[in-house]
Amino acid sequence: MSVWINAIEQTALAEGGHIVVDVDGVNVAVFKIGGECYAIEDVCSHDGAPIADGLIDGDQIICPRHGARFCIKTGAVKSPPAYEDIACFPVRVENGLVQVKDEYSN
Repeated sequence: MSVWINAIEQTALAEGGHIVVDVDGVNVAVFKIGGECYAIEDVCSHDGAPIADGLIDGDQIICPRHGARFCIKTGAVKSPPAYEDIACFPVRVENGLVQVKDEYSN
């Protein structure tokens, strides 16, 4: 069974901003782009380093260590040196709270 986790208040996340939250022991970066919220695991699939503080270019995030690019909306890898996607989490807004779905919770 999957569970929705309250991440942050909707008003706490500015356009173009992000915040890292713990979702059942996994660091998840929640972004706001174009008025919509997206969530990906805060890890570069190339070397395991955190990625949330990388530069944002449109809907992509650039890893601050080696420059790999990932789509914030889907977690898809867009350029080397990474070749594997990052986990992407469903997001919704309920009663003013941004929620992230933990699909692996029992």
